[in-house]
Amino acid sequence: MATVAAPSLLDPATHAARWIADYRARALTGDVLATDADPAWSAMFEELAAVAGDDLGQARERVQRHAEDIGTGFRIIGESEERPWPLSPVPLLIDAEEWRTIEAGIVQRADLLETVIGDLYGDATLVARGLIPAALVGGSPFFLRPMAGLVPPGGHHLQFIAVDLGRGPTGEWRVLADHLRSPAGAGYALENRLAIARTLGGLQSRLNVQRHAPFFAAFRDGLAAACRRVEPRIGLLTPGRYSASYAEQAHLARYLGFLLVEGADLAALEDKLYIRTIDGMKRVDALWHRIDPRLLDPLAFDSHSHIGVAGLIDAAAAGNVVIANVPGAGVLESAAFGAFLPALATRLLGADLILPNIATWWCGQDRARSEVIEDFDRMLIGPAFGVAPLGLPGGVAMHGADITGAARDALLDDMARRPQDYVGQEIVRLSTMPVVTDAGLAARPFTLRVFAARGADGGWTVLPGGFARIGEHPDPRAAVMGEGNWSADVAIYGAEAVAPVSLLPPADTIHVRRNPGTLPSRVADNFFWLGRYLERGEALLGIVRVMLGNSIDADAGAALSAETVGRLVGLVINGGAAPHPATLRRADLAALARTAMEDAGWHSVRTINRLARGIGQGSRDRLAADVVRLLDAPYPSKGGMLDRAGSLQRRYAALSGLSAEHMGRTAAWRFHDLGRRLERALSVTRAVRAFGMAQASLDDLSTLLDLADSQISYRQRYLTGIARVPVVDLVALDPGNPRSLAFQICRICEHLTALPVLEDDGMEEPQQIQGTVLHAIVSTATAAGLDADILGDVERRLFQLSEAVARRYFLQGAEPLRAAGMTLA
Repeated sequence: MATVAAPSLLDPATHAARWIADYRARALTGDVLATDADPAWSAMFEELAAVAGDDLGQARERVQRHAEDIGTGFRIIGESEERPWPLSPVPLLIDAEEWRTIEAGIVQRADLLETVIGDLYGDATLVARGLIPAALVGGSPFFLRPMAGLVPPGGHHLQFIAVDLGRGPTGEWRVLADHLRSPAGAGYALENRLAIARTLGGLQSRLNVQRHAPFFAAFRDGLAAACRRVEPRIGLLTPGRYSASYAEQAHLARYLGFLLVEGADLAALEDKLYIRTIDGMKRVDALWHRIDPRLLDPLAFDSHSHIGVAGLIDAAAAGNVVIANVPGAGVLESAAFGAFLPALATRLLGADLILPNIATWWCGQDRARSEVIEDFDRMLIGPAFGVAPLGLPGGVAMHGADITGAARDALLDDMARRPQDYVGQEIVRLSTMPVVTDAGLAARPFTLRVFAARGADGGWTVLPGGFARIGEHPDPRAAVMGEGNWSADVAIYGAEAVAPVSLLPPADTIHVRRNPGTLPSRVADNFFWLGRYLERGEALLGIVRVMLGNSIDADAGAALSAETVGRLVGLVINGGAAPHPATLRRADLAALARTAMEDAGWHSVRTINRLARGIGQGSRDRLAADVVRLLDAPYPSKGGMLDRAGSLQRRYAALSGLSAEHMGRTAAWRFHDLGRRLERALSVTRAVRAFGMAQASLDDLSTLLDLADSQISYRQRYLTGIARVPVVDLVALDPGNPRSLAFQICRICEHLTALPVLEDDGMEEPQQIQGTVLHAIVSTATAAGLDADILGDVERRLFQLSEAVARRYFLQGAEPLRAAGMTLA
């Protein structure tokens, strides 16, 4: 008789069943896994076990590694360093039937919010009829009076919204907050899905998980449909790389095909919006902004704003630029509005809210204030308008029972003086979901952020899933959980197969193009200076290594003459990398080298690396992940100075190789290489002037070959020893030596010829003229006649060339707006 084999301990189904059983035995009442017997959970944990065996910690590390590979990160306000995005390997599962109710509730809510905002900035009939207290609108810092009466292009104030939902222990969903000003998180939802898909590759087809791509396509089409031009140019306006969610913004811009722009990239002229590009000023038709709306236009709102665009609102009022969302929409984010939305839904939509608000009492009304004071200990007391009132100096809602003593007295006193600044809300208890901790699966409370976008037909599309925020502690109260410590993908699954939709068009319909698109001036500037900083750091590192005796010439080595060492020290000092040493003894030289390599107070290698890293962080939407990783790598700390210098040298070599062999020959690459060539030309010019003049010693000439990485080339070409004229010719004038001055000048001229010009008259622009003059000087010079005066002239002209490139391509301020030929379509 046949026997049934016992399940193997390596069987994923066995691990999944044990994890679920152990978890359900310990989970809280109302936990999504403990109360849901759907086999989808078993399927998900089986996928986890298939990749991690019996080790859930390995699954957590794996999904975290995928998130870091994607580039997901965030920054805490006040911190300069970005943190890795905390992603749980366990997604939240919601079946399609339950999701349909959530989806309908989000669409209903979006329509209600649009109706209310349109009225508040239009005829204001809701205030006139007493349905909304005037103080609720006028008292909000997010009500922007300059927007009153402005009809946005397309007729809609809202293009994209986010709503935070909480699931109660009995399974009901309720709205915790609306995000209308500059909703964040959609990029994190997308990145979570990518990381989970890489970790749990079979989950998509096994559970028929709904995809994100149709939502983002609808949003992109909706913005385009609201624009006047048929083929609009759309930008994602970011505050810059120090924004808390800059990594998410960069990822969204790449995914959607939007230009990632900052306020300095844009300019308004004659009621139109332009982006500063290397080709001149080009029209921008729509902006999806991620900055405080009050900072969007210093002429319309906050005059102190340095990150907005003067005249932007005039361009929007003229119908020439779509702003998503229209400034002023944030007035409805106030917690106080939660007290009025249920009644407004009944009056304006003729139906109750499908997704109810948490119960809210605005203390600006006498009856509501009395109820809040009477039930103080059973309520959450918070600011009405998101701004910290005197009684809540932290600006965070608190459980009334936790406010005691003098703090309670101060709050009640201020509530009596300014009751309109406070709200009372019910205490919300949340469902829990499984998350992987060091001890295994544990139940933690969660909230769900859902996104809705307006499509090309004007209707709303809801992102199937969004992302979940997970609390650190088991306490299920929403106020205690706060923003959460972990995130999770949210998978909407069902019985129907899901079409493999992608945001990209079908392969056979893609129009082939070799032009990578618009290059903003700021990006060109960043790539130019990234090249300069990397080359400058490598050159300084070369000087330090030679000074410490890292020459391949056995006769020179660490025994360079005092005159030669003094010239090396002069190069370091003139570059601002270190102060003048007391003597040229070994100990003082070692101290000088340490300063030049590591002292953040000087223009050291460490400082140069930090500057390059900052550029990399601000250009991550255009740099390869490997380049960003190398730029972000910590400064080496192990070994002696020569060991650390060698480690940095290899890193520079890797970055140089990536730019030479992996960057497409686009305009961005040309600016990067142009910066490298210009900086290397400066370094070679200074080295030749220091070590290659008429009275140069053998130590000087050997050092010059070391600094120019040309020792081997010289030895292969000349067998009779070192002589000044052939050394100078090889290092300065030989166009076939990739480290020579002549080679750099030739490459510079090639780039300047290939970059765009503004006129079609065939005449050279100023930067091209400078390149031509430099090429003439170097190509007609002789090694015997090359002296300090000629080299000084070359150095001066290289600086003039750099300034001419900046004036032409790195457009800043108002000057380009007045320049002929700068404003294009």
